[in-house]
Amino acid sequence: FFFICIYLHIGRGLYYGSYVYKETWNIGVVLLLLVMMTAFVGYVLPWGQMSFWGATVITNLLSAVPYVGNTLVQWIWGGFSVDNATLTRFFTFHFLFPFVIAAATLLHLLFLHETGSNNPMGLNPNADKIPFHP
Repeated sequence: FFFICIYLHIGRGLYYGSYVYKETWNIGVVLLLLVMMTAFVGYVLPWGQMSFWGATVITNLLSAVPYVGNTLVQWIWGGFSVDNATLTRFFTFHFLFPFVIAAATLLHLLFLHETGSNNPMGLNPNADKIPFHP
């Protein structure tokens, strides 16, 4: 349900041209990636066969990054293969990512407050703004 709301929000942004405000849009894209990473590491936590092989396949995709790919994969794994160290790291990531998401959401809202939101009427929202501080 959460991802459906996110995709609807992205669709609304595309329809109304919110991508014009690059900072707000880029922070939103970073938020989408953070939420997807949180969902992925949460998927791995039950540590069944599907989780194990999902972690193996998806983390191995990072090995395609030039120069640092293999080092990055081994750092995420905590060794040379998906193991207990990987599970510990994914537990840690799954705990920490929501705090990063909350901070990025606040930053997204701050930029949205500065630029204003696009709306169906195409009205200028500057007249209705109230400052955050005096």
